[in-house]
Amino acid sequence: MKCDMLCKLFILISTVVSASTKNHRKPYIIYMNESALPASFSHHHDWYTSLLSSLSSSPDEIDPTHLYTYNHALNGFSAVLSQSQLEKLEQVAGHVASYPDTFGNAHTTYTPKFLGLNRQKGLWPRAKFGDGVIVGLKHRGLNISTTDDYDSPRDFFGHGTHTSSTAAGSPVMDASYFGYAKGSATGIAPAARLAMYKVIFQTDDNDLAATDTLAGMDQAIADGVDILSLSLGFTETPFDQNVIAVGAFAAMERGIFVACSAGNDGPQGYTMLNGAPWLTTVGAGTISRDFAAKIVLGNGTLTVRGKSIFPEDLLISRVPLYFGRGNRSKEICNSYSLDPKDVAGKIVFCDFVSEDYEVNTHEITRAGAAGAIFSSGVGAFLEPENFNIPFVAVVPEDANRIKDYLLKSENPTVSIKFLITIFGTKPAPQVAWFSSRGPDQIGQIGQSYLLGDYKLESGTSMSAPHVAGVAALLKSAHLDWSPAAIRSAMMTTAYILDNANETIIDMTTQASGTPLDLGAGHIDPEKALDPGLIYDIVPEDYINFLCGMNYSAKKIKIISGRSNFSCASATLDINYPSFMVILNNTNTTSVTFKRVLTNVADGPASYRATVMTPSSMKATAKPSELCFTSKYDRAEFNLTVEISLEGSIPRSNYIGNYGYITWKEINGTHVVRSPIVSAYAP
Repeated sequence: MKCDMLCKLFILISTVVSASTKNHRKPYIIYMNESALPASFSHHHDWYTSLLSSLSSSPDEIDPTHLYTYNHALNGFSAVLSQSQLEKLEQVAGHVASYPDTFGNAHTTYTPKFLGLNRQKGLWPRAKFGDGVIVGLKHRGLNISTTDDYDSPRDFFGHGTHTSSTAAGSPVMDASYFGYAKGSATGIAPAARLAMYKVIFQTDDNDLAATDTLAGMDQAIADGVDILSLSLGFTETPFDQNVIAVGAFAAMERGIFVACSAGNDGPQGYTMLNGAPWLTTVGAGTISRDFAAKIVLGNGTLTVRGKSIFPEDLLISRVPLYFGRGNRSKEICNSYSLDPKDVAGKIVFCDFVSEDYEVNTHEITRAGAAGAIFSSGVGAFLEPENFNIPFVAVVPEDANRIKDYLLKSENPTVSIKFLITIFGTKPAPQVAWFSSRGPDQIGQIGQSYLLGDYKLESGTSMSAPHVAGVAALLKSAHLDWSPAAIRSAMMTTAYILDNANETIIDMTTQASGTPLDLGAGHIDPEKALDPGLIYDIVPEDYINFLCGMNYSAKKIKIISGRSNFSCASATLDINYPSFMVILNNTNTTSVTFKRVLTNVADGPASYRATVMTPSSMKATAKPSELCFTSKYDRAEFNLTVEISLEGSIPRSNYIGNYGYITWKEINGTHVVRSPIVSAYAP
């Protein structure tokens, strides 16, 4: 009897849970077959809303909620549905697929000059915008001020994957960050018309929904923008499940250039987002500008410059300088180590601990000191929010000089002048520490991962918006260029040497960056205007690539919006301006790539290939010389890459080796460079 009651109770609970699950409502993106539109409806929107109204049959069930109808980014709509309503919808003729809504994150005066742009010459005068180039920016949504974050110190520290109106269209105006970086703020393409689309709405965590993001992209396409900039991303998934990839494919087919930020998950490898090859994915770098404070010890005994972004025009004059000598806990300013009676009204010197030790400003505030000087190896990584008190971060070498002064002085004093901006710092650019790195895990074939040979892009401070602005300039000067042509021009003319004439370094390690860190290099807008040769890609090439990745016909339809296509020319080798060899549990391999170059310079030209590789990589171009008889003439070549990494241990985050192939114009000035990279699959 007891067992029977328990069984009945279990059945009752199971029924309640099942009913609850069936009635649980979630937002979905629904892909529909546009050709299935019934003749009784004049528009797809009417069909979709009619379908939704027919899904509820129970009086206890909440009716479906229509969110958006998508007309350009994809064929379909989004709605909030219960599980039972979703199951009914999936049985409707014309239904292709449904995906639950997903959530992503926003990637959060001097840069045009640093990029080599000049008002009196170069791209700005040549890009007239008389033909109506429009730049559509995906904005964080909470603040759409056209000066948002333009000249803040985040510019320098390279929080370079957030959206800014520096991409285009912002007027020239005086700007500064509490007095730092004073100057004229202007967009990269200041004459462009700017459209912003709100896709992030106030929530507890400020995440963005795929349904909203897709709606913004859909409207931008409808408005006829020429450039899209998205400083946001979703967890990397197969392309058919990623709304940015789907929406950007539709944009690309209409000739819209789409720039996306790579993400802020560096410095680890395999962290890039926005991996579709029809996107231009951008990393983040620093510029040659720093923010500082001047430290003068005693009566001019020693002068040291350190990093500070304390937002006040403050001069501290001859204030006592405290050092907890003899007590290591006080020397390094450990929490609750300082006595308020000892440090009140004084500047505290905090000694070096380790390279990864965080600056402990909380202890300075708690103890009531007037400010602090920290010996820190992480000064370059400090952000504006760290400077909530008057403090200066100095490198350990300078800190040792300060400590020597302290140990030799009976009554040490210090003067500090804040609010100093320094230009022309070296080396610059550097790969920002947080900038996500390649390669990107973009798909799975059987038990093997495929990593795209296209995940190598140029990076600038503030990332995607800057590249979008340069793309607007190039589009205005070359209205016939495809998005792939614009991307190729940027990549193949990018530079890899910093202003100290050394290979661009990774600011995390201070070692030379690799193409998986810095991409094709740092963007050079002036050279991109006249690249000589381009690697062009048409939409059908991306279809062939999807076929080569073994995407099903249904998934290819979701991504491309096409019903009629052929996979007869399936390939994984797309005409991209970079080359990647994947090492799947092997140290030795050989791969041959096929590429087509198009001459975009006026008149005939000839080029000769130069290959630079390490001893563990051999690359050969055939033919090694290409001749073009006229503008838009095309020529093919094969690049065979042989890798031998005997003795190496395959592991993730390990880049096998890399080199470059450069096409140099014979008796000319054009130089077209592409990286060649080998890397282990994760």
